[in-house]
Amino acid sequence: GRRRSSGSVDFNAQRSASDSDNMNRAARRSNSKLESFTLGGELKFSLGVTRAELESGHDGGSHGHILRRVLGKGIANAIKAESLGFQVVIAKMLLSEVDGGSTEFHVEFNMIPEDDMKFGEVEWAAKLINSALAQAMDDGDMALAMGAAAKTETAWPAKVRNRVVEEFLFDAEGADDDPLSDDDDEEDSSDEEAIDDEDDFEALREDEDLPLSNSQKQQNEEEFEDEDLPKKQQNEEEFDGPFGMPGDTLYAKDDIYLGGGNGGVFPDYSENSKWTAPFSGELGPLLLDAVTQRAMEKQPRVIAIGDVHGCIDELQALLRRCDYRPGDLIVFLGDLVSKGPDSLAVVQMARELGAMGVRGNHDFEVIRWHQAIKSGADPPVIGSEHYQIASTLSKADLRWMYSLPWYISSKELDALFVHAGFVSGIRLGKQNPRLMMNMRSILPDGTVTSKFFNNWPWARLWDGPQTVLFGHDADRGLQQYEHAIGLDTGCVYGGRLTACILPEKRLVSVNAKREYFQYRRKHFD
Repeated sequence: GRRRSSGSVDFNAQRSASDSDNMNRAARRSNSKLESFTLGGELKFSLGVTRAELESGHDGGSHGHILRRVLGKGIANAIKAESLGFQVVIAKMLLSEVDGGSTEFHVEFNMIPEDDMKFGEVEWAAKLINSALAQAMDDGDMALAMGAAAKTETAWPAKVRNRVVEEFLFDAEGADDDPLSDDDDEEDSSDEEAIDDEDDFEALREDEDLPLSNSQKQQNEEEFEDEDLPKKQQNEEEFDGPFGMPGDTLYAKDDIYLGGGNGGVFPDYSENSKWTAPFSGELGPLLLDAVTQRAMEKQPRVIAIGDVHGCIDELQALLRRCDYRPGDLIVFLGDLVSKGPDSLAVVQMARELGAMGVRGNHDFEVIRWHQAIKSGADPPVIGSEHYQIASTLSKADLRWMYSLPWYISSKELDALFVHAGFVSGIRLGKQNPRLMMNMRSILPDGTVTSKFFNNWPWARLWDGPQTVLFGHDADRGLQQYEHAIGLDTGCVYGGRLTACILPEKRLVSVNAKREYFQYRRKHFD
């Protein structure tokens, strides 16, 4: 007779006076002391215990006093209501017994602020509480909190109390099941273990003699379509693009603010919410004034930067040498992470500077590992730096990583930004993402490969008209062609970190402080 519980949360900020008629006496009594606002929400779930058992006890009865205490404590503890300055009051509770000895709950409750709050503060608190409730339901924390509250309830008979605790714990255990977990993720995990020490996905294919046969090419394309497309296309309902991840609750697309429901990237500097932004909202207007003044003085610059690979000191030195100022736009050409000393700091800095970027092969591996972790995949048997990075990046930084596209096109600059390259003669929308992250050479027979063939760089064949800025190819170092500029100058291998400032196409670089990673690459003629 056990049934998995489910929950839904719907929060709205309402003026207390209009709510008081719908609240129970305890809620009205608490609310009469306040002149501000009350938050109202609801919770729906089922429990494998009969209604008669739930209403037993020396003060249970038809009013359900025991249940109200348990639910109120459970909700408050699950979302840490006290730390947010709210108390939880159960306003309405409907119990419906269903076949199999289970009971369905429909609970309406109120969140009452302990102190007077402005509407903007209540609105912000509603977003935080809504996010906390959704997370608690998804992670099973709500069921755990309910179980803990039930365990301390002495008014129930011991047999009923133990049964209720057991059912809540069963629910919490069930909440850990991830609907995204499947065999494909395990296969991806084993693939990662096999090629983790290689520089890109083509490593397994490159052990074969070139060129590939038509059947091999077709097989690779089918494998890419089945396994390597972003999970967004495979799980459309669960994945919401840059501001969502597989398994996340979906929120409004304009809800991108930090802590605003989906843990977005940007602070909210609006009049009602600026008190929650850094420096109580005073810093944002100052930065905006600086950006506006710089735009008035000169055309905003774009700073394209080659593969950083976690070299945070060199990145900071490069930006100083570029005379970076607020208003300049930074575009990273992929592979911000892996091999270097501090990948986490590089991603955090990129996000906080409002930088853009394209997805490199190492960035993609971090995202794939994060998806595998969310799906319950086991850690790799052999240590994987990509797994480690995916496990330790902050939520905001992961969302920034997920937002990286395959390429960026700028009509104003007449430029394209990509990690590895493009194949001439194929329109941008038909380019293969795997190749855009991995290619280095195009052989005379048309074979595209990620191997370094000294005489056959892909960029030499690119005929424009847009200029491509790319990275990935540390073997060739700085590359300058009529319509292509390669900026991977091997910083993590002890070389240099290079930027190209647009629109003037001025090159700037700094030396690496040391060799962080030993370079291993076979050269081909």
